[in-house]
This record gives sequence, structure tokens and C-alpha cells, in this order.
Amino acid sequence: MEDLALEKNIPIVGRQVGSFLYQLAITINAKRIFELGSAFGYSAYWFAKAVGRDGQVFFTDLSPENIGLAREFIERSGFNERIKINLGDGALILDETPGEFDIIFNDIEKEDYPRVIDKAYDRLRPQGLFITDNVLWHGRVLSEDASPATEGVREFTRLLMSHKGLYTTIVPIRDGISISVKL
Repeated sequence: MEDLALEKNIPIVGRQVGSFLYQLAITINAKRIFELGSAFGYSAYWFAKAVGRDGQVFFTDLSPENIGLAREFIERSGFNERIKINLGDGALILDETPGEFDIIFNDIEKEDYPRVIDKAYDRLRPQGLFITDNVLWHGRVLSEDASPATEGVREFTRLLMSHKGLYTTIVPIRDGISISVKL
């Protein structure tokens, strides 16, 4: 998966963040994880490894090509029963998927980050984790960049850090991840 990401220039969280996601999931004994944006399944792999045989990872992506690649990798990983693949907008699929989640992982289009904070909060169990990738956004959040993606990450971070129901820490590994605990 890492070789394909490098070859096709597909952004993935990478091994360092992947193993950290795995650690976070096993630390809270996560069994239900929802991914808002999954690309071709790299982070889903790490989460599926963590949830065990009785766990479930809900995978979402807008790209049929990514879904096709994900199916191949998931088949090879042996995690078919643990990962439920959904084609479409992760935020809309979250609305349609019943139940609470132990972890919601956010890696959708950056300009859409602000719109998923309350959705995630409403769907997390108490002490559940809302984890978001790319919150340092290659340093652009501290620059003059006014692109929709950069503005989305800035606004997301502002809203997240002031949310009364979440306690958030930003961990500066790779491109930065935020970890928010539902209070």
C-alpha cells in the first residue's frame, strides 16, 4: 500500500501515524470505528487490525477507483469481515449509519473539515475519540495561504479547540493529527 501511494502520489497517513492510530484504538478497546474519507484503505487497515475479529470499521470514499483498490488490499489483508466499504460522502453516510462509535477518523476534503465536528461529536460514545489528519497542513496554516483547504483547516482547528464537549490535543507527527476526547 505504501509503495502504491508513493507511485501514484496518493496521500496516506503513513506508517508512523498508522501505528499510532492502531495504538489509540487498542488503548480504548475500540470496536466500532467510522472513517470520514478512506482513500484506498491504508488507515482502515490499521484500524481493522486494532478492532479484532468482533470489531467493525466503516470505510467511506468518493472515488470508485479508490474503492476498487481498497477491495483488493482488504481481501489480501484478510480483514474483509471487519471493514464495511461505502462509496459516497462520508458525512452523509455517517448520518445514515446507526449507532455510536468509539472512534471517528476525519480525513475528508480539508475545506469540509468544519462541517463534521458536530456530526462526529453527536455520534461518538462518551470518551470516544475524534481524530483528524493533516491539521498542520504542511505548515500552510501558519502562512498567508488563503486557499479554501487551508482556511478550512484553520477554521476547523479554531472550532475544535473551543468546543465545550471535546478535549483536544494536536500531535505534531507527520502532517499533524488532532485527537479529541468526547467529555
